[in-house]
Amino acid sequence: MTTVAGSSSASTFPDVLAARLRAEPGRPLVTYYDHATGERVELSTTTWANWVAKASSLLVDELGLERGQEIRIDLPPHWLGTVFLGAAWNAGLAVSTSEDPHDLDAVVCGPDTLDRWAPHAAGPHVLACSLLPLGVRFAEPVPAGVHDVGVEIWSQPDAFTPWDPPTADDTAITVGGRPVTQGELWAEAAAGRIVGSGRLLTVANPVQEPVTLSEPLALGGSLVLVAQTGQDTLEATYVAEHATARFPA
Repeated sequence: MTTVAGSSSASTFPDVLAARLRAEPGRPLVTYYDHATGERVELSTTTWANWVAKASSLLVDELGLERGQEIRIDLPPHWLGTVFLGAAWNAGLAVSTSEDPHDLDAVVCGPDTLDRWAPHAAGPHVLACSLLPLGVRFAEPVPAGVHDVGVEIWSQPDAFTPWDPPTADDTAITVGGRPVTQGELWAEAAAGRIVGSGRLLTVANPVQEPVTLSEPLALGGSLVLVAQTGQDTLEATYVAEHATARFPA
C-alpha cells in the first residue's frame, strides 16, 4: 500500500477519513479476530466508514450529543470499539477515561460492564453492545434506559455530516491522563512510527492505544486486532494476515 494522498496534513478525523475513502475505499482497514470464539470480521474502508456514520448519527442525531461533550468507550478490544472511536472523533466528542458517570455525557459498554453503567442511564446516555457476531442485539432486553446498539444502529444512515464539525483544537481522547487534541492525534499518526502503510497486528485495545487505529487509517495501512488469543495462534495469525508490524513491538 501507499501513503494516502493528502492525509498527512489532515488535522481532523473527517478529513483523514475522506482522504482514505478517496484513495483506498475497498482495501481492508480493520480485521478482527476472537480466537476464543473463532470469529473473524474484516471491514474495508468503506464498510468501516458506513458503520462509523451510523454510530455518529446515533450519537448526534438520535441522542443529541454535541461537539465537546465527553464519551467513555468501555469496551474490550473489539472492532466496534474502533467504530465508536471514529464516531466520537467524527462528532467532535472527547473520549474520556473517567469512571465517574457525572463527568460523562455518554458511555458505550459491553456485556461485561453493562451492570456497572446501567444504573446511571438517567445521567449519561448508556449504549450497550452485545459484542455478538455482526453487531446484533442482546439476546435478552437491556435494562430500562439503556440503548441496545444492535437494535438502534441499523436504522441510522450510511452517511453523516456533522453540523458542528470538529476542529484541530478539539480534544480527541485522553491518554495517560493527558488530553490529546485532534490535531495532535493526526500529527502523531502522520509520523508513521509503528506501521506506516503496512499491516499492524495488535492485542492492544485501540480505545487505550489510539495510534493503533489512527496511524493505519491516516497512512494507508490496516489494523489486525486480535482478542482472546495465545502465542501460537497469534503467530499463526501474523503470518496468515501478512502483517508487517506488531504493537507492542
